[in-house]
Amino acid sequence: MADKYDVIVIGAGPGGYVAAIRCAQLGMKTACVEKRETLGGTCLNVGCIPSKALLSASEKYEEAGHHFKGMGIEVGKLGLDLKTMMGFKDEVVEANTKGIEFLFKKNKIDHLKGAGEIIEAGKVKVGDKTYEADSIIIATGSDVISLPGIEIDEKKIVSSTGALELSEVPKSMVVIGGGVIGLEMGTVWRRLGTKVTVVEFLDNILPGMDEEIRKEALKIFKKQGIDFKLSSKVTKAVTTSQNVALQVEPAAGGDTESIVADIVLMAVGRKPYTDGLGLDKIGVDLDERGRIKTDEFFETSVEGIYAIGDAIIGPMLAHKAEDEGVILAELLDGQTGHIDYNMVPGVVYTWPEISAVGKTEEQLKEDGVKYNAGKFPFMANGRARAMGMTEGFVKILADAETDKVLGVHMIGPNVGELISEAVTVMEFDGSAEDIARTCHAHPTLTEVTKEAALAVDKRPIHI
Repeated sequence: MADKYDVIVIGAGPGGYVAAIRCAQLGMKTACVEKRETLGGTCLNVGCIPSKALLSASEKYEEAGHHFKGMGIEVGKLGLDLKTMMGFKDEVVEANTKGIEFLFKKNKIDHLKGAGEIIEAGKVKVGDKTYEADSIIIATGSDVISLPGIEIDEKKIVSSTGALELSEVPKSMVVIGGGVIGLEMGTVWRRLGTKVTVVEFLDNILPGMDEEIRKEALKIFKKQGIDFKLSSKVTKAVTTSQNVALQVEPAAGGDTESIVADIVLMAVGRKPYTDGLGLDKIGVDLDERGRIKTDEFFETSVEGIYAIGDAIIGPMLAHKAEDEGVILAELLDGQTGHIDYNMVPGVVYTWPEISAVGKTEEQLKEDGVKYNAGKFPFMANGRARAMGMTEGFVKILADAETDKVLGVHMIGPNVGELISEAVTVMEFDGSAEDIARTCHAHPTLTEVTKEAALAVDKRPIHI
């Protein structure tokens, strides 16, 4: 007799473990299948969490080497102990994954170790054992993409996973792809002394973000010492025991040049991970990009089988997957729920940070929406000056007729935290005037958001 559950979740990343916890909270007998030894998925093990640990550590290293002196702090001879820094990163990961283990025990969720295969609706096979469930949730996340003919070996040509495990600081690194992952990991190693070159197929970095933010980010990263080869593509990679030789040519065609680097980081994007699930055998439909097709209730083409997170349409972000996990659990409980993908914020954890929510200026123009823009620089903010961190700005886009906030775009110190105010205001259909009329503590970085809202109506105070 197979073990019977109300819900089986396949994948213990942010979407999967959150869905499992919420299902258990609602009284459902729940199991979660995970083939990794530890819970937490890509995000906690080899993605968001370890990369932020290294970003934080490398940021402090750079501050000590370049910024402390100007504030009257003498540190003497600066040294880097990469092994200890990596150990710090590993401790952060372990604490987080053990935290999920504790939450599973607390909520009486069964952790089924191994790779899960759906053999038919209501049945999941893990190893030699088959389990039954009224509902199956696929939360298997995504995997790295490489370029044709270029193999990731995680030694010389690495994904973000390999870039988090380097045993020494490379003299040179080429990052293929100027998106979020490439810029974050490139920033870590640039701070630690690596000469970093970013090769991007498009004519600017951070595709999809607001054009003004992209231009400002490119200018700042160049000033920090990262080289960029834009409108360029890598056509070949030859690996030796010492380095990797890349052939790079203009995206529009032209003369090829060779770039040699100790390490190459492949960061051209990610794809849904559905290998081994048996979806083709049971009739679960995929779209042209390999994503699982779902309806507005996250149900696939097979009744009783659902999917969330990176495996389906929408931004590949942990917090998007978490929200979907909660909403789906509540739908299974007979409640209502929805997610507005326009309200999902995105953050780039470089320094300065970059964050955004809602529509860009380019999207509003394309849609023919009339809007007003308000912008305010961190240079004119007292707290930013006191921190010695004055690069960047906040830009608010509001409907020209109703003043409803349509998009907010930030580049500057701690904007990964500041964006939450914008998301909340937009969730309540708030206006730029609502932000402008809200009292913000002084002196704080949040005042930049208030001043940007005032600037929508052309009445900022401090500029």
